[in-house]
Amino acid sequence: MTDAPKKVVLAYSGGLDTSIILKWLQTEYGCEVITFTADLGQGEELEPARAKAELLGIKAENIHIVDVREEFVRDFVFPMFRANALYEGLYLLGTSIARPLISKHLVEIAHKHGADAVAHGATGKGNDQVRFELSAYALDPSIRVIAPWREWDLSSRTKLLEFAEANQIPIAKDKRGEAPFSVDANLLHTSSEGKALENPAEQAPEYVYQRTVSPEEAPNEPEYIEVTFERGDATAINGEAMSPATILTKLNELGGKHGIGRLDFVENRFVGMKSRGIYETPGGTVLLEAHRGIEQITLDAGAGHLKDSIMPRYAELIYNGFWFSPEREMLQALIDKSQEHVTGTVRLKLYKGLATCVGRWSDHSLYSEKHVTFEEDAGAYDQKDAAGFIKLNALRLKLIATRNARVSK
Repeated sequence: MTDAPKKVVLAYSGGLDTSIILKWLQTEYGCEVITFTADLGQGEELEPARAKAELLGIKAENIHIVDVREEFVRDFVFPMFRANALYEGLYLLGTSIARPLISKHLVEIAHKHGADAVAHGATGKGNDQVRFELSAYALDPSIRVIAPWREWDLSSRTKLLEFAEANQIPIAKDKRGEAPFSVDANLLHTSSEGKALENPAEQAPEYVYQRTVSPEEAPNEPEYIEVTFERGDATAINGEAMSPATILTKLNELGGKHGIGRLDFVENRFVGMKSRGIYETPGGTVLLEAHRGIEQITLDAGAGHLKDSIMPRYAELIYNGFWFSPEREMLQALIDKSQEHVTGTVRLKLYKGLATCVGRWSDHSLYSEKHVTFEEDAGAYDQKDAAGFIKLNALRLKLIATRNARVSK
């Protein structure tokens, strides 16, 4: 075909679907394929992806397996957590926040190899296609994005398996049957969707959960930990300084052990439909509680309330794929300004599915015990001042009530 790309960089997991996509790109377009596999902390061995790509004819120099865990947490997860971002009040955006990072590397590798296109394995029904493509176009407006699920006629599992067998693509025995649900995982969370989970009226079976024990099976004794923050980012656990990815890994371990971070959620996809997902975000749930805890004593009321008011918009931008948009960057600048004094330590209680802040302290604290005490405050606060404060704030309410009484007669 005349408009066929010559080189394509494929986001490649090494699994059956992306292996089929790899071969389909070769057969459909006759193009050279370059693979990119991101180690996002998904918990899987990634070297088999290299062997699989080589088996499918990819040159060694065209196979990229990159450990992006530190970059992921430092440059994407932590900035998002400074905002306390929750989509629709509940979802910690674990899948959403990984997609712009993957797109960034796809575009960088495309530039390195002189490729004219990138490709992904997201379907035409979900949010990920939007996230991958908006990010790619924001970084390179001339890049071509190929989404095979929107192009090919492999519309059923049977057709996919037939294509795989016809092209000598290895198929694991368990792939010949229907998988009970699909999973996306990274260092921040696991997301399980589809098949057995599609009826939102049915409770998800326990075997869906991979990173957390059931709260009922969690230890009967609480565990106390301390998380230290500098300018809004976690820097240490129990006094031990750690890198961003190491901190999230440790919090995942602690949260998962205590059954923290499970979410059964029916969300509104950007493409218009509702979908039901089971999310596990143990470390992120602990981190959110800790960050909220340190903000309670270090963030001014006006700044904190403004920040909370923009959070839903910020979270929606990330969910919808606009990480690289100017409006997200503008909001990030405001959020980051608010974090200048969000420094200190939080003590958390982890117990039976809950992470609870039970103590917080900071050299940057705005909390004044002498002002708030119920005991003698030695003149720090004159209670008589409240009378005029209340009268002025009540004035417009009194005028409205007077007007309403007058016109209702």
